[in-house]
Order: sequence, then C-alpha cells, then structure tokens
Amino acid sequence: MGKVRELGFDESNESFDMEIHSLIVHEDVNLGGNIMVAVVNLERAVKPSTRIGGCFLQGHVDGTGEIVSMEVEGDSLWIKAKMSPEILNFIMAKGFIAGDGTSLTVVDMLDEKEYFKFLLVEYTQQKVVIPLKKIGLKVNLEMDILGKYVERLLGNGFVECIESP
Repeated sequence: MGKVRELGFDESNESFDMEIHSLIVHEDVNLGGNIMVAVVNLERAVKPSTRIGGCFLQGHVDGTGEIVSMEVEGDSLWIKAKMSPEILNFIMAKGFIAGDGTSLTVVDMLDEKEYFKFLLVEYTQQKVVIPLKKIGLKVNLEMDILGKYVERLLGNGFVECIESP
C-alpha cells in the first residue's frame, strides 16, 4: 500500500497529478513504466522473466461490485459481493478477479451467479484496502485479461473459423 502525499492539478491546470509514497513499489520502476493505482493499492508491472502466478491484470476497471457481507472466520475474512451484469461472463469459481487492484481468487459463485465470495487471510487483510470498506460500498473490478481474449475470440467466430475447411 502507499500513502497519497499530494493530489491536484499541475501548473498548467491541464493535467492531474498524484504523488504517492511507497517503500517497495518504486524500487525498479522506470520513467514511463506502468503502476496500477486503485484506492492506494500499488502493484508493479510484471517482468516477463519472472515467475507468474495469479491473474493477468492491466489496471483497468471493467465493472463494479458491491460488498453485501463481511464475515470473520478465525483470522480470515469472507467477503460476498454482488457484481455488475457486464462482468458475469468473466467470473467463475476458482478463477481470478481483481478487486480495487488486489488479485483475488473467487471461492464460490452464488444466487444464480449474481454474487461471488472471496476470502482474505490475515496477512492480505493487513496489506490491502478492501477490509477497510463497509457493507454497501462499491469495489472496482477487473477481469483477468486471458478471459477477455477468450471472450473476444469466441465472439468473433474464431471457433467456427478453425472448424470450417
């Protein structure tokens, strides 16, 4: 996480600047590099030479969800969220989604797939913004880009194209 130090328009009054202090995220970021910014969750862009786990994100908001319940179980926090209709096709149980810039695993789909549940372990709760939110608040959601590509290929007739002689 980072702390917003300054927020406002630049000297020309044409651009908006945000200065964020973070001890870890800036270590190997170069000028022009990408940093995904949510409320104040920060995540560096992945290097192609590194081991990759979790979801593939770009830092774009695809839709929103609404927190409908938060239940403590031991040192974990179960969160149930209602999702907006435009992202229903991209979410599945045991799949990935990002909530406010945090990579999450969807544990279960509920109530005709309008809701999904995820779990935050104690360590994650201390490092991200979502546990600070209250029931009824919105969460920005981003789908895994691999799912977006599959959806686009299927929608453009890719399967029919490779099946026909």
